[in-house]
Parts: sequence; C-alpha cells; structure tokens
Amino acid sequence: MSEFTIVGLRVVREAVRHGSFSTAAERLGYTQSAISRQIALMEQAAGRALFERHARGVQPTAAGRVVLRHAETVLGELDAARQELHDLDARPPGRLRVGAFSTAMAALVPRAIAALAVQEPHAQLPLREGLSPRLLTAVARGRLDLAVVTRPQDAPEGVEVIPLMDDPLLLAVPPDHALAGRASVTTPMLRDERWITASTEPGTTLLGTWSDASWQPDIAFVARDWVAKLGLVAAGLGVTVVPGLAVPTLPPNIALVRIDHPAAVRPTAIAQRSDAPDEHLRRTFTEALRDASAGLSAQLRHRLR
Repeated sequence: MSEFTIVGLRVVREAVRHGSFSTAAERLGYTQSAISRQIALMEQAAGRALFERHARGVQPTAAGRVVLRHAETVLGELDAARQELHDLDARPPGRLRVGAFSTAMAALVPRAIAALAVQEPHAQLPLREGLSPRLLTAVARGRLDLAVVTRPQDAPEGVEVIPLMDDPLLLAVPPDHALAGRASVTTPMLRDERWITASTEPGTTLLGTWSDASWQPDIAFVARDWVAKLGLVAAGLGVTVVPGLAVPTLPPNIALVRIDHPAAVRPTAIAQRSDAPDEHLRRTFTEALRDASAGLSAQLRHRLR
C-alpha cells in the first residue's frame, strides 16, 4: 500500500488551491504526468478519490478536504522547522528578540536596554512594537524571545508569563483644572468631565478598564496619538487617562491625579519562551526590566506627592 509523502501533500495542496492539475504542475515545476502520478499515489494511500475531475478543472472530494487539512498542518510544521534550522545559523550569539506594547517602549524598555548594555555591551536586541495579543502570539510561535505585555488571563501554550508590575492609570488634566493638585479622585467625580480618548468606544480605551455601564463618558475628541491627546489636554479641551509607564515622557504642562478605583490599573507582565536560544541574556534582561519598573514606580510616587 502506498504511503502519504511530503511531495504528494504539496501536490494535493497546490491542486486544491488552484483547482487545476496543470496549474499545480506549473507552480511546482513538475510535468503534467508527474503531477498525475503523485495524485494517483496519494489516492492509493487514502484508499479513495481525492478529486472530482471536470472539464474545467478539479475539485476536492470530502476525502480530499481531509487530506488537505492535514497537509496544511504537516507542511506548516516542516516550514517552521526549516526556519528554526535557518535561525540557528542566521542568529548570532547574544541576540534577544524583544517586543513590547507602545507605552512600555516609551521608558521601561529603553531603560532596561541601557542597563543591559552595561553588562552585555555586544548584545543585540531587535525590537518589535505591537498590541499585547499579537506579541503573545509572536512569542508562542518563536518569532520573539520575550515581550512586555498587558498581563493575559490565559497564556498560549509554551509561553511563561511573569508578573512585572501593576501599572496605575492616572487622570491627566491641565494645571489650572479644578482637580489638579488633588491627591486622588473617585470615578463619580469624573462623570461630568469632557474626555479625550483613542476611540468612541469606551471599552476599547484605557477608560474602559474602570468605567461601567451606568454612565457614558462625554467624549469631546478622539485622538490616537499621545502627543495629540496631551496637546488637547494642555489646551484645556478635556481630560484623558495615561498609564504610569508614560509619566517620564509627559510634558510639564500636564497635571496628574490618581484614580481611586481598584480597576484603575493595567497589570503588566513579561511573556517569554523557556527555550529562548540565549538563556543568560534573557535572564539578564528580565532582571533589567524588573529594576527599570521599580525605578519608574519610585519616580511616579515622587511626582504624585
């Protein structure tokens, strides 16, 4: 009895994708007779027809769709293995691929990199900025070795999540605002404010982490860029929420107030693969991130006194 083969799986995949044996032959660089022979062998291995032949092309049978599904998995894993083998030669020693969400890139990650450079001056740290779910996926798939993310409820398989800090969310107001100078504010005190947010949907902004369905914020302006948001706040056109990690980058014409609500925090964590190529570098950088987060927390406490 014939066996499924890698070549045969590639032929089946191309034939299904293009609905044509001749196009599959052209795409793979095979002759028409070679394609027909491979299809015949795969159908013999399956014990049933994998394609319905028509005058204008071919379509997979139910069995063909089953083989295709598994072919995608097998060929995908082989491509991943090939890439990992390539990385063994392509990735130089002392290289750590790091990702982080945008606010962490403002001060936390740069400080950790600066500290690492003192201990490992020749280390290379390619950076990738992105949203936390995408960064977690990149770590799980081996495209990143470590990422600073918003702490997930469930981590992908193979990814270790290490709590880093509970980053407080703060109210940013102009210096002459009625709330400026207060030690803290409660959320009911904010219901009459005009808001500057990244979206008209509160659940998609930092505001959504501590607001509830009992009130709808008055969104005066929508601005995704932090510079634009803070410019609107400084001009007295509204208030916004900023994470504590962003405090070192804020201009002096912005006043900050703590939000007295247990959910006014953004748990931040380190996501990493335990099989990262350079374990020593990964551990050293993890410690640098912890030290940097402690330093930023102390700086924030000083500013909010």
